[in-house]
Amino acid sequence: MKKSTLAAIFATLFASLPLAYGADLNVGLASSTTSMDPQFYVGGPNSAMARNIFDGLVIQDEKQQITPALAVSWKVIDDTTWEFKLRPNVKFHDGTDFGAKDVIASIKRVALASKNSPSSYAPYVSDITEVTEVDPLTVKITTKTAAPLLLNNLSRISIMPARLENVSSQTLNSGKDVIGTGPFKFVSWTPDDNVVLERFDDYWAGKAAWEKVTIRVFKNSSARVAAMLSGDVDLIENVPTADNRNIEKNTALRSVSTPGNRIMYLHMDQERDVSPFAAGPDGKNPLLKTDVRQAMSLAINRQALVDRIMDGQGVPASQLVPQGYFGYSANIPAPVYDPVKAKQKLAAAGYPDGFTLTFHASNDRYPNDSKLAQAIGQMFSRVGIKTDVVTMPGSVYFSRASKLEFSLIMGGAAVETGEASGVLGPLLETFGPNAGQGNRGRYSSEAFDKALIAARSTLDDAKREQLLVAATDIAMKDVGVIPVLFLSNTWAMKKQYNYVGRSDGYTLPYFVTENK
Repeated sequence: MKKSTLAAIFATLFASLPLAYGADLNVGLASSTTSMDPQFYVGGPNSAMARNIFDGLVIQDEKQQITPALAVSWKVIDDTTWEFKLRPNVKFHDGTDFGAKDVIASIKRVALASKNSPSSYAPYVSDITEVTEVDPLTVKITTKTAAPLLLNNLSRISIMPARLENVSSQTLNSGKDVIGTGPFKFVSWTPDDNVVLERFDDYWAGKAAWEKVTIRVFKNSSARVAAMLSGDVDLIENVPTADNRNIEKNTALRSVSTPGNRIMYLHMDQERDVSPFAAGPDGKNPLLKTDVRQAMSLAINRQALVDRIMDGQGVPASQLVPQGYFGYSANIPAPVYDPVKAKQKLAAAGYPDGFTLTFHASNDRYPNDSKLAQAIGQMFSRVGIKTDVVTMPGSVYFSRASKLEFSLIMGGAAVETGEASGVLGPLLETFGPNAGQGNRGRYSSEAFDKALIAARSTLDDAKREQLLVAATDIAMKDVGVIPVLFLSNTWAMKKQYNYVGRSDGYTLPYFVTENK
């Protein structure tokens, strides 16, 4: 038989088989990391990318339950003292040994990394007053007060070599000293384009299946799906709702969907008497009035958004954590759509003829974000709020929103800590150097802050949950933010691959497997 014929036969044969263990993996993401500094900016894409390269003392599993990582065990010595036993024989990517000094330096470095951050990690370590070395594989952490969420917060803090305690974000973003203990080593980063990783064979949890991982960014949903359909990538995240049914019908592909923890919400300017993009007949800011914010919430047909915009991949929301999460309030009724009552509320607030509003949102950060914003804007207009909708790329939008350039914005927030305070604090706590860093509406309530702060220092689970429920009830009654819906997380992949969906929406190549 001719060599060319044999080659054709073998090519056909091997093309039908799963890829060999240790092959390369190509992943398509919807959003790009904005920094290779794992301690600089709290955001879903950044947090997910960090998990590929770095570990924490503890980490969250696919259901956001706390599991051991660089710490193998821990115990509470007293109300303000914790002791952590560290995992032995762990190596950093540069070949150095991991130990207590690295933990101390990494926690200390958070303050440096937080400078000029639009949403810093500082709140996750704000309870910590001291970290000391008991021995090379034991650290003691002392807190200001009882810190029941210490483990949840530490799951957000990446551990780096002690020698990098003073390394700048600029240095890390240049590609130098991006060193962790995670399953993959950093190779390169082209912002808004790709990240290349290679397997770390000495990973403490066992080496990854993939020798090389290329993570490509496709902010345009159609381009991301096209890359999947053409075979250019092996797996994509954030499958557009309109495309998921077609992918499920494709015999060469499969999809995985799981309920998510990301809440889509609206933040309103609750600080300024005169706001740049919201004005009543007198020129004043209508969003300061609770009745107006309640009217806006009543004007939103959330179920229609889920059914028509999200193709069923979402759940209407009336609070910031899904049912079943620690701190969920059973006191808050399901969201109500009542445009008649919305108009009545506007009239009661002094705006029988409505007011003018420009609604700003991203158009490439969340599934259907632009479509959601347009639909919500139309719903506001129907009750008399004359609404213009302006969307823009997330790279521009979020920095401008953080500078309070807008009056009404749409955002998405994941329950990063796995319980209510992880989203209540960033979005609703009174803004300050170490608090409310994502509070772009500047909502402020002394009663809310008091309940939330008390919860953070209450070790008793039942009492802590009561306090979180109380804080939630206060903020939702005030309409500090308007919850819209929880997103479902959906991935598509070639038929031979498997991925267990995660409630946090992270796409982690280490957990991608293939059928044998």
